[in-house]
Amino acid sequence: MPRRDGRSRPVPGEVGVESHSDVLLLVVGVAAAYGLARRVGVLPPLLLTVVGVVVSYVPGVPDYHLEPEVVLALFLPPLLYSAAISTSLPSFKRNLRPIALLAVGLVVFTTLSVGFVLHWVLPEIPLAAALALGAVVAPPDAVAATAVARQTGLPRRLVSLLEGESLVNDATALTILSVASAAIVDPGTPGPVDVAWEFLVASVGGVVVGVAVAYAIALVRRHVDEPLMSSTLSLVTPFAAWALAEEIHSSGVLAVVVAGLILGHKSPQLLSAEARLQQRAIWETVEFLLQGVLFALVGLQLPFLVEQLDEDLSTVVTATLVVVGVVLLARPVWVFPATYLTRLVPRVRHNDPPPTPKVPAVISWAGMRGAVSLAAALSLEEETPHRELLVFVTFVVIAVTLVGQGATLPMLIRRLRIEGPDPVQDALQEASVKQDAVRAAEEALDRLVAEHPLPHGVEERLRQGADHRAMAAWERLGAGGGAHAPGEEAVETPSEAYRRVRHAMLVAERDVLVKARDEGRIDDEVMQAVLRDLDLEETLLSGVDERRGGRRQESTVLMDACEHLATAPADAVPSTTQGCEDCLREGTAWVHLRLCLGCGHVGCCDSSPRRHATKHWQTDAHPVIRSFEPGEDWRWCYADEVVS
Repeated sequence: MPRRDGRSRPVPGEVGVESHSDVLLLVVGVAAAYGLARRVGVLPPLLLTVVGVVVSYVPGVPDYHLEPEVVLALFLPPLLYSAAISTSLPSFKRNLRPIALLAVGLVVFTTLSVGFVLHWVLPEIPLAAALALGAVVAPPDAVAATAVARQTGLPRRLVSLLEGESLVNDATALTILSVASAAIVDPGTPGPVDVAWEFLVASVGGVVVGVAVAYAIALVRRHVDEPLMSSTLSLVTPFAAWALAEEIHSSGVLAVVVAGLILGHKSPQLLSAEARLQQRAIWETVEFLLQGVLFALVGLQLPFLVEQLDEDLSTVVTATLVVVGVVLLARPVWVFPATYLTRLVPRVRHNDPPPTPKVPAVISWAGMRGAVSLAAALSLEEETPHRELLVFVTFVVIAVTLVGQGATLPMLIRRLRIEGPDPVQDALQEASVKQDAVRAAEEALDRLVAEHPLPHGVEERLRQGADHRAMAAWERLGAGGGAHAPGEEAVETPSEAYRRVRHAMLVAERDVLVKARDEGRIDDEVMQAVLRDLDLEETLLSGVDERRGGRRQESTVLMDACEHLATAPADAVPSTTQGCEDCLREGTAWVHLRLCLGCGHVGCCDSSPRRHATKHWQTDAHPVIRSFEPGEDWRWCYADEVVS
């Protein structure tokens, strides 16, 4: 059909200069809208969709058309894979039951609710077509759910549920859609048994293909040392899993998700450090571009969908109100009973207490639809009754859920006072596991030194580096800031000072490299090689800075309590509240304070110059200390090296 600017619509697959400029304009617009969203604090998918709708009516803007085959075969696999490799496989397994209730049970419930209610209100719409629409609008969008969950500071279990649901629900919806589409073409062919059998075949086949592709890629990666080749394999993986699954008429969605979960979980063993850094950067870029383009294209479709609509106004309004209402209502109607009633079923293990109503309330409102739903609607056969109406209603559902729920979900989370992950507890876990890691590293160093003595000074440098990494994690636990001395305000901790000065040193080193390159004293390739090492070190320093700070929440046990921790009192009367008593007597500075639960001695931590808390343990043999910093109650056993 002709475009709004009078030019004919390009033939699918045709590429020309005009198409190239249109793509460039779209990508630049997405980048600008994304930057604006980050600046004003709006979720990028929401703003991109709204901007797409507004821009679509600006004269002279190219008439972009969303091809369903491109979305389902080109956009969806890498987006699902990118989300899957960053999803915790152990967490996915632990939450498999609630994820299945959302990704399978809720999708089926929503599909049936939309289909039967719409057919009942508007009998002229056949039941098969109404059920097809139900399958189209049933699954929340993986991209939108991930963006909202990660940016609104939800607890990790809630994030895992929403991410797990969004990764799997497309498989359920697309399977139901294929059955409903077959019923439209040949009414009465598929029955309930046929639907169940097709779903089983698609699910099992998708899982098998995903496992096979993951282990095949893992086998190849064991023989690939080049980071560039490893990244190429990573980019090929989702398309290979999708194509192979679709070839045997199984679920490409499940194949991609399963492969991504396995390979993401195995990446520490399969990939080198350089390959992991490179892969993370590549997938972040791919995800950013594809997400932005998809949501912008959703908004840009509105004029095209309106032009295609050929229904009377009352039918359009009725269908739209019915479907939007059922979609919004079906989720809480399913989520609340599924959260609590399943706990009444005998023989079903529940390792956690029932959640408060806040949790199902947030899950109920986190039902944003996205580009996959629109692509699925556009993929409906041309002979589908009221096809243009179904596509238009799908767009409205996407707009209402994405803009309405996406814009208000952060406010709902704040009103319900749902706390996200506790940074203090994260730092405590990091400090504890780093203590174990450093101990293992020192044991390896002792063994290697015993086998073959090292050159002078090397062993000392290695031990200092390991000690610095462990102490840096413990220093971040101090709520009161940096080091203290009698009569002085808080100053930097040793690790903070190290990061600040090392940053400045790296800048100076980089300036020398660039100057030498510009003056022709070194080749550009030499500069790039040295610069890469400096950049890796600066990336590590920046990563530490980003994890600092946060709010204090109730303490939780991180490791199995030892006998000393089990019998030690929860608190003790401090010998002084002024600071480290030994530092006060000696006139030296301290970083953080520790309270001996055996006698109330207040000493300084191991990041402090004098390490009086450890010296007190060595001389008085009181094994358990507690943090004496404001807002902290974690305890440490020197004897068993256990934290709680």
